Amino acid sequence: MTSTVQPTLDGNVPAPAQSADYETWLAVVWPVFIAAAATGKVFTCYSVADAAKLPNPPSPQAHWGRMIHQLRGDGYIRPAGWAASDRPTTRHSGVRTWKGTAAARREAAA
Repeated sequence: MTSTVQPTLDGNVPAPAQSADYETWLAVVWPVFIAAAATGKVFTCYSVADAAKLPNPPSPQAHWGRMIHQLRGDGYIRPAGWAASDRPTTRHSGVRTWKGTAAARREAAA
C-alpha cells in the first residue's frame, strides 16, 4: 500500500522528507553540492543541505558521507579544515569543512 501526500492549504505538494533509493536522492542533491563547490567558499555538508532544504537519503548515517566521499573522489571538493559543529550535537564535535576545486567550477559552468 502506498501513501499519498496531502497538499498544503495553498495547493503545493511538499517534497518527501526522505528519498526511496540512493541514486534518486543523489540526482537531487548532487547539483546543489556542485553549485556550492563552484562558489569557492568553504562549506560543510550540513550547511549546504540545510540552506537548500535537501531531503534525507534512505540511510542518513551512511549516505551523506558516501556522497561527500564521491564528490571528493571525483575531484569536485577538497578538505579545507575543521570547524565547530554548525548543527546541534551532544558532544560539540568537529566537522570537516570542504572547498570546491576548478573541476567543480567547470562542471557548474557546463
